[in-house]
Amino acid sequence: MQIGVIGAGAMARALGGRWAAAGHEIYFGARRTEAADELAAGVGYGARGGSIEEAARFGEVVLLAVPVDGLDAVLRATPEFAGRVLVDCTNAFEPDTAAPDGAAGFVLAEDAVAERIAATVPSAQVVKAFNLCAAEVWADDAREFEGSPLSVPLCGDDPDAVRVVAGLAEDLKLRPFLAGGLHRARYLEAASVLTVGLWFAGYDSRAMLPPLSAAFATRDQQ
Repeated sequence: MQIGVIGAGAMARALGGRWAAAGHEIYFGARRTEAADELAAGVGYGARGGSIEEAARFGEVVLLAVPVDGLDAVLRATPEFAGRVLVDCTNAFEPDTAAPDGAAGFVLAEDAVAERIAATVPSAQVVKAFNLCAAEVWADDAREFEGSPLSVPLCGDDPDAVRVVAGLAEDLKLRPFLAGGLHRARYLEAASVLTVGLWFAGYDSRAMLPPLSAAFATRDQQ
């Protein structure tokens, strides 16, 4: 599959690099084409680099891996996004500046980034995915923890687009979770700011939830 990756940072490298290794055709696009070229050369597997417009035009699927505060300018200046499957892996918080304040310092600067993307490019099919873990997790070889496969919740309104992104998750040896329509993506974004804040505070976020076999409650009697 042809995948355009917008951005030249850690998330672009982790996901784009893994997809390239899995056999997909990757085109990195960035405002500084030199950065995209350098990233493509480092990834190898025939990956190419160039402008944002070129990457968007190339990709059947386009990964948005740019800072949230730069999304609007990128989306409005790139008509090539129309008709594409747009994968939104962004989070609207800045952990590097919040970390000194501990877990309570991690808050969202924006409540629903994925919904804003869909409103800005209404002809695209937006799927929220890959936002719960740091780039280093996606770049690492580990795909199973305590006997459970690492999973990726997906939120989107177009079933075909969600199915495509689910397949891309499986190509990275991840298990996709179908988590509902795009209106539920804001909960993934909130989950990210909560869990990352806890991780920075030294807590194991996975310990908050029991395994599925022990997760069910009974209805209260009226």
